[in-house]
Amino acid sequence: MAMDAPTAMHTDTAVLTLAQWFSPAYPIGAFGYSHGLEAAVERGLKGTAALQDWISDVLEHGSGRADATFLAAAYLAHTPDALHEIDAAARAFAPSRERLLETDKQGTAFCQITADVFGEDLSALTYPVAVGIAAQRNALPQTLTAQLYLHAFTSNLVACAQRLIGLGQTEAQAIIRALAPLCIQIANDTQHGDLAMLSSTAFRADIASMHHETQYSRIFRT
Repeated sequence: MAMDAPTAMHTDTAVLTLAQWFSPAYPIGAFGYSHGLEAAVERGLKGTAALQDWISDVLEHGSGRADATFLAAAYLAHTPDALHEIDAAARAFAPSRERLLETDKQGTAFCQITADVFGEDLSALTYPVAVGIAAQRNALPQTLTAQLYLHAFTSNLVACAQRLIGLGQTEAQAIIRALAPLCIQIANDTQHGDLAMLSSTAFRADIASMHHETQYSRIFRT
């Protein structure tokens, strides 16, 4: 059965809906995942400049760009079968067990709360795929959705760093501000949802997520 997407509009309601979805208060448990950052800090990552570079690489060359691509592909999906294939690709693209756990658990939580609050019939999907299809069904602007998704992802990593390396509030907000243009750029670059363009070269972040699986002392799930 085809899924006809409603026409997206920039409205106050759309903006506030996205603000709600990507608020730290939306109960998907994002605060519990460091995306390998905890392991990177354990192995010597420190300082504001190094942290900003690490997050920038994850956004531009790793799961940030990949997630934006999956989000766009889900938004543009025309059938349930196509959506299922996109979700399967998102799972296969996870570079480690913990990264798969992260996208699976956050996606499941997003589906559950969005179904309860917004009345969407969403099955358990990976996080970016769930956001993409939910945005489509609610006629939310595709590119703005991706921009705010990436911005929330960045903000969560910075919040993790505040707990891990004592990053100050001013430095934390400066990093988020500095990386905002990159979030916009990636959302624009990936708006066609072309899965043939998927790639990942953020090797240090991927390896950090693998190291975290066996890290003895930790406070984050990934």
